[in-house]
Amino acid sequence: MPLVAHNNLPSFGKLLAEGVKVLKPNIAQHQDIRELHIGLLNMMPDLALGATERQFFRLIGESNPIAQFYVHPFTLDTLPRGKAAQVHIDQHYESFDQVRAQGLDALIITGANVTGPELSLEVFWESLIEVADWAHENVTSTLCSCLATHAVLEFRYGQKRVQKPYKKWGVFPHNVIDQSHPLVVDINTQFDVPHSRWNNVDAQQFVAAGLKALVTGDDGCIHLATSADGFRTVFFQGHPEYDTISLLKEYKREITRYILGELTTYPPLPTKYFGVFESALMREFESRVKLAKNHQLEMPDFPESLVLSKLNNTWHDTASAVVGNWMGLIYQVTHKDRRKPFMDNVDIENPLGLKR
Repeated sequence: MPLVAHNNLPSFGKLLAEGVKVLKPNIAQHQDIRELHIGLLNMMPDLALGATERQFFRLIGESNPIAQFYVHPFTLDTLPRGKAAQVHIDQHYESFDQVRAQGLDALIITGANVTGPELSLEVFWESLIEVADWAHENVTSTLCSCLATHAVLEFRYGQKRVQKPYKKWGVFPHNVIDQSHPLVVDINTQFDVPHSRWNNVDAQQFVAAGLKALVTGDDGCIHLATSADGFRTVFFQGHPEYDTISLLKEYKREITRYILGELTTYPPLPTKYFGVFESALMREFESRVKLAKNHQLEMPDFPESLVLSKLNNTWHDTASAVVGNWMGLIYQVTHKDRRKPFMDNVDIENPLGLKR
């Protein structure tokens, strides 16, 4: 069933234009079905704020034929914002106090940009812990994406991420290693996931934390895992929510940083993202940029229009299936007795009734 456009957030209109089904509240109220309320703690920087909304809204809206979805975006006051982004937040986002007062069925916590290697020194650290701890006690399930996964593993499980000498950046193959778990039932046993990070929590750290690994990459990296109960907290270390063009936009931003002198080396091509033609085009563009920079010439235009139609998305269907399974489980758990508040229905120690 669809998303419900319960406020005037511009992302609802953009998703509707894409063909994602979005209901107006007056239509949703006439349907005799208990809705699900999903929080989206959006910690992404200003330029990615709207895109991140749409990426997660899209996955939720496509995910499950059972319920109507009310998605409640909010952010952290401790995150610095520019004027335009702050206006967007003030007009369309809820506060954490509002979210906490009304309650949620589930929560998604996005990644964030950081300023240094120590997460505990970031301005958002204490605020993020407050939200995550509240959700742990009051929300049926929390899904953590990328940096949020690293943060929760550090402050709840004592497992600090490790910075690698190279950036894991591109599209990478993954395999399901526990096909019995409800989150990965009926999904592809092998599929791709985009990654974009310098830091990693390795498999041994997930084991030490007592977590359940469900999906690993060819390099042994864990992408999908859950808390010991199998559901209360879900961890993504990659970015399955990414749009087809997300890595292209990031590559363009990194090239701009190189041109401006913020990077001393030209950014490498993202792994297994471009085809042969696009890779050759980007290498030619790299040569032209370096020539222009060395001789103080006018910079060439980034050849975005020449590659857009040739990019392939090899991850979205599986991402949608996993989020669909997650939404279905949330609905099952919260609807054992529709007359009770959702948390009254949950066996906190074993919400799915999994065998141990």
